Amino acid sequence: MPSDPIKILAVDDVRENLVALEAALDQPGVELVTAASGLEALELLLRHDFALALLDVQMPEMDGFELAELMRGTERTRGVPIVFLTAVATDERRKFRGFETGAVDYLLKPLDITILNSKVAVFVELARQRREIALQRDELGAALGRLRAHGDNSPLAAMEIDSNLKIIGWYRSAERTVGYPASAMLGLSLSDAPFIRPDGDGTAFLSGMNTLLDGAADRRAMQTHSFIRADGALREGEWYCSSLAGSGGRPGSVMIELLDVTERRRAEDTQRLLIGELNHRVKNTLATVQAIASQGFRHARSEREFQDAFTGRLQALARAHSMLSATTWERASLRALIADQVAIGAVSEDRLLLDGPDVDLPPELALRFSLIFHELATNAHKYGALSNATGTVRLAWRYEGGILSLEWSEQGGPPVSPPERRGFGSTLIEHSMAADGARITAEFAPEGVCWRMTLPLDSAAPPPEKNPIGERRGLAARSSISAASPPPTPAVPAEALPPVRVLVVEDEPMVAMELMMELRDGGASTIGPATSCSQALALIGREAPDLALLDGNLNGEKIDVVADALAARDIPFAFVSGYDRDHLPSDHAARPMLAKPFLASDVSRMLRRLAAETKKTVRQD
Repeated sequence: MPSDPIKILAVDDVRENLVALEAALDQPGVELVTAASGLEALELLLRHDFALALLDVQMPEMDGFELAELMRGTERTRGVPIVFLTAVATDERRKFRGFETGAVDYLLKPLDITILNSKVAVFVELARQRREIALQRDELGAALGRLRAHGDNSPLAAMEIDSNLKIIGWYRSAERTVGYPASAMLGLSLSDAPFIRPDGDGTAFLSGMNTLLDGAADRRAMQTHSFIRADGALREGEWYCSSLAGSGGRPGSVMIELLDVTERRRAEDTQRLLIGELNHRVKNTLATVQAIASQGFRHARSEREFQDAFTGRLQALARAHSMLSATTWERASLRALIADQVAIGAVSEDRLLLDGPDVDLPPELALRFSLIFHELATNAHKYGALSNATGTVRLAWRYEGGILSLEWSEQGGPPVSPPERRGFGSTLIEHSMAADGARITAEFAPEGVCWRMTLPLDSAAPPPEKNPIGERRGLAARSSISAASPPPTPAVPAEALPPVRVLVVEDEPMVAMELMMELRDGGASTIGPATSCSQALALIGREAPDLALLDGNLNGEKIDVVADALAARDIPFAFVSGYDRDHLPSDHAARPMLAKPFLASDVSRMLRRLAAETKKTVRQD
């Protein structure tokens, strides 16, 4: 310990001489340990560490020379300095023997106390210095051990480079993260290291290391560069670097800790994607609600009728949303959707007959089916089989070859006659299935209305085709309704737009219906809606629209190819999206965007802005 005294061994067979030495060597921090024989001295040497041994030459049994030879032959005592003390005048040959046995000095009795104390003080100081050096060595070793343990166990890959960019430290953490062992990395130049990219990213990293080493003071820096793992995988990394500037003959070095942030970057990208998708979905839902409200108001005969219809439609959407959320927005059971509608009182269970296997519907179709079922039930309560106490409704379906065929037939209600005008319910049913390329027919027979729907589920829907209204046959009026058949075009207002033809690309049927009606109200002609990129490309090639409005995402399908095709034909277009601009095609960042939900005035202004690009003369609002 640092506070322990420095021990001196004195060996003499004369007790008085030992007492005299104890009195003479009364130095602070020094302890004199005495022995009366060589054997006793050897025992003490095995138990204690001595800074100096004062040996009498003339002793019985074992003289000082013999004791010195034994001390030099033992590893533990080989380094103890020896000073011989003798009262006998000797010749040079005896002195030479003393030095040959390892003595550092040879003093004659009677001793000069001043000289003895001076010589002893030198060896005491040397012992103290050795003790301090040993202590510093132990502390440094412990510190290096802690540093090695930290480097080995750190979650960051720790490595060290010298002033020549050679790797001089490679810890186990680096081996775990990068994949290369220390034997393959130590002594290797960073420019030749296999984990450094050979392109501009790697060059920038090496330049940053040189900048740190060129500084006259210690520096710290964080750099972001990718690296190549031993398995060939390209990983993203954050490099935390700390330089130690050189001084004198000591060269500089840089301690590097590499953090693999690949998974974090992926999580951040996923988070941004999910937030963007959530934003898009919420705005799409708001746009759908806006369309339901707008269309319901157009067709409602009274405020009470509008309130009841609007509330019922929102409930149908909400129940379907809840069911899809419970299945992580994957698919929803057709029977479960019907059961939900029964639960909210859309149809009495004892008056609804179901016939068909359970089928899982994709999310968008599930939402549309909920609205369709609600509209059919509402119409049946108002005018059909559920308007009296005896009528029933039969809903039958079958699923074959990726095609779902449904039939809603009413019986036992009042006599049915074809409607004189198309209400919102019928329009909603038709447009709700537009995105799926469905074919829908309605038969208004006197004994009860019958709706038939054919919905492709597994294959991509073909572009919608226009089907004329069927002719009346006898008492039954059958109408064949296409998914894209438009409602009657309203009269062109006084402030009409030029007769431009606008392609609508939108996969949300209610939003598409509202958008197309707003366009027609403004005096434009509409094409579509297209609900997939393939449909949109086909309509662009076949119809050659003047303008286009593009949804930012079509059921997960990016709109880039459609935007590219329109730009290649110099057809002005705008995005209509719930996404932010960051989620829209970057190659078309300059194109205008109409945010969902939108107002009628927003659509009118956007149409005029696009029409101006076609060099047509328009009048401003």
